[in-house]
Amino acid sequence: MSGGIKKRLHAVILAGGAGERFWPASRRRLPKPFLQVVGGRSLLDATLSRARQFTSPDRIWIVCGREHAAAVRRAAGLPRGHVLVEPERRNTALAVAWASHRIHALDPDAVMAVLPADHHIPDARAFARDLRSAARAADTESVLVTLGVRPTRPDTGYGYIEVGGEVGAGHPGLHRVSRFVEKPSEARARKYFRGGRHLWNAGVFVWRADRLLEEVRTCSPALHRALAPFRASRGAARRLAAVSSVYAKSPSLPVDVAVMEQSRRVWTLPVDFRWSDVGTWASLAEELGVGRAGAGRKRDAAGNRVIAGDVMTENASGNLVWGQSRLVALVGVEGLAVVDTGDVILVTRLEGSSDVRRVVAELKKKGRDDLT
Repeated sequence: MSGGIKKRLHAVILAGGAGERFWPASRRRLPKPFLQVVGGRSLLDATLSRARQFTSPDRIWIVCGREHAAAVRRAAGLPRGHVLVEPERRNTALAVAWASHRIHALDPDAVMAVLPADHHIPDARAFARDLRSAARAADTESVLVTLGVRPTRPDTGYGYIEVGGEVGAGHPGLHRVSRFVEKPSEARARKYFRGGRHLWNAGVFVWRADRLLEEVRTCSPALHRALAPFRASRGAARRLAAVSSVYAKSPSLPVDVAVMEQSRRVWTLPVDFRWSDVGTWASLAEELGVGRAGAGRKRDAAGNRVIAGDVMTENASGNLVWGQSRLVALVGVEGLAVVDTGDVILVTRLEGSSDVRRVVAELKKKGRDDLT
């Protein structure tokens, strides 16, 4: 990457998600980015470390909710103005549009890398290398680039990217995107896995700030209209008032739906580094090698993996256990996630663990805010 682009590359970390598929460990009071689920440090801390691989700390930004702003500031150590605090949740399209406005006002030629705060990517150097390739393309061709992960299983919990033709010798490895497919059926996911033309949508995006705002104008007119106070605001006081106005009027849309699925300027970079969104107990189990024997990686001979707690197993295999101080005993079972958080005990088959969000939805209906 040329020195000029490197000095214009900003990282925007999205830390506003609820992580409902990772319930009951992930709650509003302690969402998934703050959990130490793999690697001995929080997912947010690991994301910040990856960002520092390709940009300087003064070009790192975080978007988060009001209830976690203080904790984010303590964890990140960023300038106060670089933590953008959302007054309410309005999904990722508004979050990245707000960050784009702020960054573009300071750096009109800025290139932005958008990173979820709760992913696990062990090889930070490989990630930074591929991100720089995406940034070069985003800058020189004014395109929106999404990183695509080669599937390791026919997962129905991820969105998929259908890969089109290569873009040419100027940007080796990059392809045009034919289309996005959101959470396919099991049969279609198996077809995608076998066919080799589909990638998981990792939710990692790279674009110029001005290009993203232009694509919002073209692809999502309602969001563009709602952003008008940002375009008119000058000075800190007006910017603060603008945030409240924008969030009150903006539609709640993922950036994939609002922009990426509609834009004609989307490229993808297939990546080979190991990636997990740690989005479900099943994905965490895969990341930790549950089901594969070998106590050397904190698994027992039957492939059970204990994250924490006092656990005994008898004729049990391929289970993931997150316990507390009381004993958890597993007898004659396999392929389960057992999660004890003190006030909740979750038992689910790993294979269907993404359905946990239905429990969260039901608890919300019943007003059980103490458990969500």
